[in-house]
Amino acid sequence: MADQISPTRSALLASKASLKTASSGADLLKRKRDALIGEFFALVKDALAAREQLSGVSKGAYVSLFGAKSWDSPEAVESLSLAQGSEYRIDMQIESIYGVKVPKIAIPEQTQAAFSPINVGARTIQTAQDFQGVMGAVVRVAATETKLRRIGEEIKKTSRRVNALEQVVIPGIQGDIRFIRGVLDQREREESFRLKKIKAKLEREAEESAKLSKQNAQAGAHGSAAD
Repeated sequence: MADQISPTRSALLASKASLKTASSGADLLKRKRDALIGEFFALVKDALAAREQLSGVSKGAYVSLFGAKSWDSPEAVESLSLAQGSEYRIDMQIESIYGVKVPKIAIPEQTQAAFSPINVGARTIQTAQDFQGVMGAVVRVAATETKLRRIGEEIKKTSRRVNALEQVVIPGIQGDIRFIRGVLDQREREESFRLKKIKAKLEREAEESAKLSKQNAQAGAHGSAAD
């Protein structure tokens, strides 16, 4: 960048201002990255807990399913599962975590099965309720791990920006400042040397003029004495 910058005092002031801005930006990004890392590790615990809960409710649901098939026959259970026409709706909003957009999902409450309990055994009803719990656990895992992934991506992006500022932008600006200062210092030395030469020349001319004036005065004095 030094080859493209004009080595003037205004350019030096502008480079100093850019350096201050870049340094402040790097500090802000590092604070954001540190906050995101703290949020990331907190979410890791939530994600592990959600996974553990999903594993637990899944095991219980499949045990209930095997029991229902044993008591009510596999055909009856599968027929009722196909007849289940209700939709699983979730309420999802978007929230911001240090500027990162992540989903905020409300897990719906479990509802009663859509079929009549008169024609269905208690084990099948329990199985339906257990699998509703599985759906809630799946949604919870998905929401938590989506947050985790997006925050992780933002941490990587922020780290790349910090590295770019600290390893490329800031050293480049510092190089520009050194270049401008070097040129300005060289100009000052050359100007100082030139002024010294001019001063010395003026002093010599003054001395020669004074000497000439003295000689003229002495010549005039001798001419007056001769008269």
